Amino acid sequence: MNILFYLVPKSEVMYLFDDYSMRQALEKMEYHKYSAVPIITRDGRYFGTLTEGDILWELKKRQTMNIQDAENIQLRHMQRKRDNQPVNVNCNIEDLVMTSMNQNFVPVIDDNGIFIGIVTRKSIIEYCYRRYKKYERFEHMEMEDQIRMMETM
Repeated sequence: MNILFYLVPKSEVMYLFDDYSMRQALEKMEYHKYSAVPIITRDGRYFGTLTEGDILWELKKRQTMNIQDAENIQLRHMQRKRDNQPVNVNCNIEDLVMTSMNQNFVPVIDDNGIFIGIVTRKSIIEYCYRRYKKYERFEHMEMEDQIRMMETM
């Protein structure tokens, strides 16, 4: 199965540039109500993932709660706990499922490392559920029906 069927293209994804300030990131994340967002460079490469927790830890580390101070902190200079691991657009669905187990979205990059979109964990769970239901129906078929079904695949 091609993962492009599940891709939310970059044009439909809210992302941040690595030269944005923490304040810009806070405002965009608040507006869109996201708790984790991909970060890309100006040349389109996937840089990492910013989470609400990353912002909180950065504010604690800098001992500030002043929004004006957040204007002077570029995302590229912030520590992040963990970046969502990207997958190549040509990966197989099994790799995508395994990668999604510990992150709520999977960034997708092309062969040059350019960010092209995300696959949400929700769409991966839906894919797995449909496969399970198909297998469940197959398992309860008569042998002759199973053979006929396999011949059409």
